[in-house]
Amino acid sequence: MTPLKIAPSVINADMANLETVGERLMTAGADFLHLDVMDGHFVPNMTFGAPVIKCLRHKIPSAPFEAHMMVSEPKKWINDMKNAGVNLYTFHIEATSEPNKLSRLIREAGMRAGIAISPDTPWNVLEDLLDCMDSILVMTVVPGFGGQSFMGNMLDKVKHLRELFPDLDIGVDGGVSQANINQCVHSGANYIVCGSALVKQPDYSIAISNLRKSANS
Repeated sequence: MTPLKIAPSVINADMANLETVGERLMTAGADFLHLDVMDGHFVPNMTFGAPVIKCLRHKIPSAPFEAHMMVSEPKKWINDMKNAGVNLYTFHIEATSEPNKLSRLIREAGMRAGIAISPDTPWNVLEDLLDCMDSILVMTVVPGFGGQSFMGNMLDKVKHLRELFPDLDIGVDGGVSQANINQCVHSGANYIVCGSALVKQPDYSIAISNLRKSANS
């Protein structure tokens, strides 16, 4: 199985201090910073866009950035996110009728292409898309807000997708904590997006270490 990766989501962190939060998370052992980009259309909430990510990139030059694009027009923002320093561009399968073309454009821009799938979308919409995906992100909450409860029944999707794609990074996003990370990993997830359960902790190093221990228990 592909190695375990911890990707803290900063959506519920102190937005006025993203630089400090990001640096602390990476120093504490995070593998990625997960940046939730919401446009107020695809989801009913708004966060930040390429200008904020570009400023964060200048402050944290070596951290891998994933932009989770909860937007209605994912094609529109490819170049902006590339110029902002994003490494992994994850778009929602529900937001495009041309996932192959969109993934090709993302890769041509020099980023990796990830595809996210919302709770109401069946897993098998992805089964013919192996050649255009670098990762899959299974939503374990309804996209758009942080702090929601974990939807454990979404792990059936993870199991099916892991059987189909044994070598791909498969992630879970939403409500993941020390209490359920083991279920996620045993279902086949190796890319763990963790928000409130991590960024609200006083010591990120201990929190990430505990997540890794629980994942392997």
